[in-house]
Amino acid sequence: MAVAAAAVTPGIMSATESYSIAAEAVGDDFKVLSDTTKDGVRYVTATPSAKVCSKQIDIEINVKDQTIRRCEFTRGCPGNAVGLCSLLQGMKVSEAIKRLKGTPCATRGTSCPDQLARVLDSLK
Repeated sequence: MAVAAAAVTPGIMSATESYSIAAEAVGDDFKVLSDTTKDGVRYVTATPSAKVCSKQIDIEINVKDQTIRRCEFTRGCPGNAVGLCSLLQGMKVSEAIKRLKGTPCATRGTSCPDQLARVLDSLK
């Protein structure tokens, strides 16, 4: 199991405001399962595409400066996921999307980093 850190937010919200998600927000081939904000941190849980090895992505985003605080991949390639999330800590969400979106994994047409970028991009 891999663990790392990330954060994303479109605007400033109240301390306990939740984003409305119609049951499960679907974007591309992933699903955002939960998206809540508490004390200036946005907490997002998503399931990535079945094309990748990871089964869940958890992200924490600092709402004020739109930086990734923490991210964690459940299952997948532990070393790669931990390394990726370590590199993303403190990075602006927009920069993470720019750097990761479109990253391939073999012939799958996506990857764990690409799925993270897609989830982050959907949160705008």
